Amino acid sequence: MYTEGVADLSEMILLLPLCPPDQKNAKLTLIRERTTNRYLPAFEKVLKSHGQDYLVGNKLSKADIHLVELLYYVEELDPSLLANFPLLKGLKTRVSNLPAVKKFLQPGSQRKPPGTEKTLEQARRIFKF
Repeated sequence: MYTEGVADLSEMILLLPLCPPDQKNAKLTLIRERTTNRYLPAFEKVLKSHGQDYLVGNKLSKADIHLVELLYYVEELDPSLLANFPLLKGLKTRVSNLPAVKKFLQPGSQRKPPGTEKTLEQARRIFKF
């Protein structure tokens, strides 16, 4: 359930660069609204309800990793969107400080940079945006 919620918002964010320019502002507004009023409050509520460090039980799960990845996407889009979610920021910090994750997040790691205009244009043609 948690990973499906993460996937829903991630898809909205990841497809944003591919949308036609005349639709971009409307989609960005929708993403901001859903981020702050639907998705992040739900995840924050889960962490608050059981008072533990992770979403499922008190151990790291795939859902936590996916959620932290989403939080990075959200932060890249607009850092202010995380302002009212202290438990999610704490989760992001905890997971980001795990040795393997910390190494992965270092400059020069495997994490891919945002697409260039050329790669975005190729994606638009392939996905018919």
